[in-house]
Amino acid sequence: MNDGSAFDKISFRLLTELTEKPTITQRALADRLGIALGLVNAYIKKLYKKGYIKIKALPKNRIKYILTPNGFAAKTRLTYKYIHHSIGYFKEMRQKIENTYLLMVASGIKDILLWGDGEIAELCYISSRGLPLKIVGVIGVRRIENGFFGHHIYSTECLKDITYDAVLVTSIMDNTIKNDINRTGIDSNRIYYL
Repeated sequence: MNDGSAFDKISFRLLTELTEKPTITQRALADRLGIALGLVNAYIKKLYKKGYIKIKALPKNRIKYILTPNGFAAKTRLTYKYIHHSIGYFKEMRQKIENTYLLMVASGIKDILLWGDGEIAELCYISSRGLPLKIVGVIGVRRIENGFFGHHIYSTECLKDITYDAVLVTSIMDNTIKNDINRTGIDSNRIYYL
């Protein structure tokens, strides 16, 4: 979805959930989507007013959400936008990864420690193939042996036991990650960001 379209993103996720579980409660929707209950209620009302869903009362104060033909058309349109946005995002990330790897190779770096074990780290791993770079491990939330393409996922406490030339931060930077990195004492010249 385009960056400015939070309504489209949440609507897409709501329509998807309602298609899969038409009798789901708004509280459960809020939990699944990670948004406030009042926001779910407001979006449900908007989707209803737009004619994307019908609401059917069931016994025991239950509700069933039914997607209308307009709702299915909207979901299809939003799915296309989501896929288009995702492809663009992954192309952009792949380019950032390739540029960072070129910089690392030019700097003589060989052994890389990935900071983060999510989708971007997976792209980093795949993109490193065929390059004179070696992923020596991954820093994640908790230590798991052979948990990432056969590599160990280490906790930050294990850093002193790992030999690496540089760290590539593969997580979206926030204050928690910045604080974690600062606490490690890693030389800032050895840290690369996407």
